[in-house]
Amino acid sequence: MSLDPTLLAAGLPALGHICLVGAGPGAADLLTLRAVKRLAEADVVFYDRLVEPEVVALAGPQADKVFVGKEVGLHSWPQEKIDAAIVAAALSGKRVVRLKSGDPSVFGRACEEIEAARAAGIPAEIVPGVTAASAAAAQMLRPLTERGLTDRLVIATATCRPGEAPQRLSTSLTPGTTLALYMAMHRLHLIRDELLADGIPAETAVEIVSGAETRRQKMLATTLATVCEDVTAAKVGNPAIVFIRIPKPALQTALAEGTVAAC
Repeated sequence: MSLDPTLLAAGLPALGHICLVGAGPGAADLLTLRAVKRLAEADVVFYDRLVEPEVVALAGPQADKVFVGKEVGLHSWPQEKIDAAIVAAALSGKRVVRLKSGDPSVFGRACEEIEAARAAGIPAEIVPGVTAASAAAAQMLRPLTERGLTDRLVIATATCRPGEAPQRLSTSLTPGTTLALYMAMHRLHLIRDELLADGIPAETAVEIVSGAETRRQKMLATTLATVCEDVTAAKVGNPAIVFIRIPKPALQTALAEGTVAAC
């Protein structure tokens, strides 16, 4: 972004620019061309814990690279501190890239950072990325929706703010639904017990992809009844997407009998 000559003439600091860039699930070659361009142009890149090193490396040699990762229970970089840092950098005239894993608009805390930019009068932009559910489904060669079988996709998080009651996930699992759960592994026992108590069949298919599009990738196909034991045995951990599918009943029976194809 070029510096505003009217601001310079007035002796006032020139505003920079804040761009929230989706880094995708891991592999650098899944970034959009626009994301690569913004990284190459950046003066400073603030990047998350789950962003792979090869993605950070796409930033130009002129860019300062600042790690602002957070983990559950560890908040050396709480959201308010990140907001203040990116705003301060942009107010000094820098082109700021806030590099987020996946897509910034899918559980990426983009709202807080965009509002911070707006409050400071700083131009801002979102560059979308491949979200983890899409990448995980692609790695399984299993579409997120399947014609006539699952024609409804629900993306949800199993994590809520402290003090809030978690949502009843069974309300989303109507027939014909694929439920893609983010941040669910730490509550998997509770989720399983809740769904079984709410009448979701024990034989319901559950698929989990951990570390999609990274060297740590693992995939697991199991059932609701045995998911917790199978996750432990397979050593599947975070970050992961948990897929739960409830096909339409008539087609589910036809598929089992082999009279129709899924796709």
